Amino acid sequence: MAGIFTESVCSILNTVPPGFVVTYGGLAAAAGSPRAARQVVRILHTQSRIRNLPWHRVVAAGGRIALKDPMAADLQKELLRSEGVQMIIDGRVDMKRHYWDFSGAVPD
Repeated sequence: MAGIFTESVCSILNTVPPGFVVTYGGLAAAAGSPRAARQVVRILHTQSRIRNLPWHRVVAAGGRIALKDPMAADLQKELLRSEGVQMIIDGRVDMKRHYWDFSGAVPD
């Protein structure tokens, strides 16, 4: 049985619309535990497939793709691009355009 934090992370992640991303730390904070970014990583690792989570919408601080496996990182980039997410020169997500702040307001 999943804990309250896990349930919260999964529920909140499902509110992030296509074309937007959140950070591990931002998701942890929105779920009530701002210092639990690593726990978010573990939750995504164990729950994404089971719950069909949009795991690809979670990136590291600054928009960096944090996956170490090159094939997984390429898949994440491909999924993000398919939703219209733009990358900047060094392969990071353009956070000014695509960061979701959980307020529900779509950035300009």
